[in-house]
Amino acid sequence: MRIVIAGGHGQIALRLERLLAARGYEVAGLVRRAEHADDLRAAGAEPVHCDLESASVEEVAGHLRGADAAVFAAGAGPGSGAARKDTVDRGAAVLFADAAVQAGVRRHLVVSSMGANPDHEGDEVFDVYQRAKGEADAYVRGLDALDWTILRPGQLTDDAGTGLVRLEVSTGRGPIPRDDVAAVLAELLETPATAGLVLETISGSTPVSVAVKSVAGN
Repeated sequence: MRIVIAGGHGQIALRLERLLAARGYEVAGLVRRAEHADDLRAAGAEPVHCDLESASVEEVAGHLRGADAAVFAAGAGPGSGAARKDTVDRGAAVLFADAAVQAGVRRHLVVSSMGANPDHEGDEVFDVYQRAKGEADAYVRGLDALDWTILRPGQLTDDAGTGLVRLEVSTGRGPIPRDDVAAVLAELLETPATAGLVLETISGSTPVSVAVKSVAGN
């Protein structure tokens, strides 16, 4: 399988690339900055230079063509202002989904945010972020050409992963290591029966593979 990841240099994406490469997948990561290419190669992924804030749908579709699945893990990141929350967290997610449809890549995973809601109120940057993620999620959910799964992690930490999570439609708030989020994403990619689900995940007591099988109804 070939997997293409948007936001390929992100902290979750790099972890996911290592996991997928170790499982024998062909992995490509879209990166905005050429100097990030070596980090992707070290993770076992092919770097693809593509700025999702300026690329066309056709250009991104070209990078996706032939892939078996696409993962949107891009984000404007901490310290970015409200404008980039809109252009990346909403705009790039919409563009990437449209490109996946054009390229015929049905399996589509989105790394979202717990509390994402297009009707979220407030004017602070975090409020704009939650609206942007909510609007992007709603857009993806409306695309019948995609077999999408949306994952909304709790508070992200850099603690070592435990491999134990809580994965449900609603978990309540809590922390989760980025290692474990990447592990959940890798398992979701291998579990097509999770298509059509919006899931929250935090640290818990269930092994990742068991948690994913449970939500998939297996």
